[in-house]
Amino acid sequence: MIKDAEFWEKHDDKIRCLLCPHSCVIAQGKSGLCSVRTNMNDALSTMNYGEITAIAMDPIEKKPLYRFEPGRKILSVGSFGCNFSCDFCQNYSIAHYRAESRYISPDELAELCKSAEDNIGLAFTYNEPSIWYEYVYDTSKLLKERYPEFKAVLVTNGYIQREPLLKLLPYVDAMNIDLKAFHKDYYRNVCGGDIEHVKRTIEESYDKCHVEITTLLVGGLNDSPEEVASIASYLASLDRDIPLHLSRYFPTYKMTLPPTDIDVMLKSRHIARQYLNHVYLGNM
Repeated sequence: MIKDAEFWEKHDDKIRCLLCPHSCVIAQGKSGLCSVRTNMNDALSTMNYGEITAIAMDPIEKKPLYRFEPGRKILSVGSFGCNFSCDFCQNYSIAHYRAESRYISPDELAELCKSAEDNIGLAFTYNEPSIWYEYVYDTSKLLKERYPEFKAVLVTNGYIQREPLLKLLPYVDAMNIDLKAFHKDYYRNVCGGDIEHVKRTIEESYDKCHVEITTLLVGGLNDSPEEVASIASYLASLDRDIPLHLSRYFPTYKMTLPPTDIDVMLKSRHIARQYLNHVYLGNM
């Protein structure tokens, strides 16, 4: 469904999108880097409002959230599009291609959430939730107002501007935020982003909702002891109780490096535990 988008301004004869730090300047008929926010008739529109490409009941641990409602299940939904270009994208079929979708209104999704058996709430996941911001905001707000006992969860790369983040946070109960590395070159060359904006999202969010962090360790790129220590010490400077998930990389999408060495994963957990109280290994 095409819907008017928020967070933009006129930029000469084009439009500047202000949702994420890319701040794309978009010509008439063109889209931003996310491929879903489009200049239509000199106004910004979002192309994926309510367009669901994946829906499932998942264990909350799959998000991964290990210290938020453990042992429970959550209704999980995703759309298409992403504002990153990670070479190792595990959901590239919906992140970077227009997958088949069907429209589900915020009202209908809230009722699906209510009727799902043993469900604790709604998780926006699979693709980047921030780039279908208007739908995520409308649905989370409706869900919390209608059924305040249900939880709203984001699984996100954290690449969003401060204003839209702060507008959404009152309706979010938990987030898993990817912290993909701790140096700028990796973010720029492998993911197409800037670490400083992700750090700002973590810093704005960790004391407003439950936050857990995931780092995918890729052999030879971001798995050095020094980098793992930098990630863990940074999180500890905010709160030692922030859970960190160290996830093992496997070749996928454009990246063909071999899987991350198991011994490196174990050593990385040992290093991170010197700073943080809760460190977990994933994809093992």
